[in-house]
Amino acid sequence: MERNTASVGLVSLGCSKNRVDSERLLGMLVSYGFTVVNEPSRADVLIVNTCGFIDSAKEDSIVNVLEMAQYKRDGRCKCLVVTGCLSQRYPDELRAELPEVDVFTGVSAAGYDELAKKLARMFDLNGNAGCGGRLLTTPPFRAYLRIADGCDNCCTYCAIPLIRGGRKSVPMERLLDEARSLADGGVTELTVIAQDTTSYGMDLYGKPMICELLKALARIEKLKWIRLLYTYPNTVDEALIDTIVSEEKLLNYIDMPIQHIDSDMLKRMNRHGTREHIEHIVEYIRRAAPDFILRTTAIVGFPGETEAQFAELLEFFKRHNFDRLGAFTYSQEDGTPAAEYEGQVCDEEKRRRYDALYTMQQEISMRRNAARVGGTERVLVELITDDTLYCRSYAEAPEIDGFIIVERGDRDVKEGDYMDVRLTAAREYDMIGVPI
Repeated sequence: MERNTASVGLVSLGCSKNRVDSERLLGMLVSYGFTVVNEPSRADVLIVNTCGFIDSAKEDSIVNVLEMAQYKRDGRCKCLVVTGCLSQRYPDELRAELPEVDVFTGVSAAGYDELAKKLARMFDLNGNAGCGGRLLTTPPFRAYLRIADGCDNCCTYCAIPLIRGGRKSVPMERLLDEARSLADGGVTELTVIAQDTTSYGMDLYGKPMICELLKALARIEKLKWIRLLYTYPNTVDEALIDTIVSEEKLLNYIDMPIQHIDSDMLKRMNRHGTREHIEHIVEYIRRAAPDFILRTTAIVGFPGETEAQFAELLEFFKRHNFDRLGAFTYSQEDGTPAAEYEGQVCDEEKRRRYDALYTMQQEISMRRNAARVGGTERVLVELITDDTLYCRSYAEAPEIDGFIIVERGDRDVKEGDYMDVRLTAAREYDMIGVPI
């Protein structure tokens, strides 16, 4: 008896945490018998996993939904699905505005499971329900490990708790099993993520367990690199830095979004911790390992931010150089306390402050990269195009940082390989190197 078949295509938008949801959903669908296709024109089902974090992300989500809707008219698509954060946050509004969409669902694991079952019934598929793991959408040698969902910090500008609820840590044994499975499948670089990674385990174990988790991950033989993103400043302490520095597989790289440095701004943002702690931990990191890479983000134009407070932020970054800095203009999000604050900053002024911070950081980034020239670093070959190797070292996180660019020549090398290079030149965000 011939089995029914159906194809599915998925567009995943937003952050790496959303990507993990997409990979789990694809794994479920494959277990039911769907085949995954990259061309929307070949898909019986099209899914858009949306982002609802800030206005630009919402707009991008809507544009992608409308683009995929074309394939219901001009392609083979019989079912268009919208899922993810935007769908979770505005289900009724989206149903009214997007009649082209057949199914809306949110972000819960139960919702994804029900969606997979619904689609399987729609196409009369009878696979091994529930037997599928994640279907990676990253290159096969790297993956994200999401250790928790949701967030308890309740920053006044952030809609994540409204969308995903409070922090829900994944039990450590389940994470270790997932990491081992990824490693057995060929993953050698693991990037640890959550909305707030350094509070991992508080809800399960009564205390942060990020150090214990990182040490356990480092014991997994097939993993080579483990990187930590999305840490929260007030829970980044000396013990965490010591753990990273002392474990060979834990890369000397940390992403610590501070958002601002002025005490009044931090209070208005409901950012826990103090300027004093941020300065202390930055100085401790620089003493613990001078080559340590520090990444952060900052928000400019938050309601009530004065010119003096913005100048204080600039001065802080001039004094404490971060290797990587992502700048954002404040986005007024429905349902958040900050959306109702007085002193909303006009778009023109927000853009001026963004440009000033961005320009300053370009100079810092160039200087920090130039200091690496002449050194030797182990790199992972991320991408090969023609005769060029696009590589990353411990200093470049996937998807958010630059590359180390190397001429391939006649070397027998493939994506996912590790090699040693000498850094010969610096750009603002990329480096140039030659193989050793």
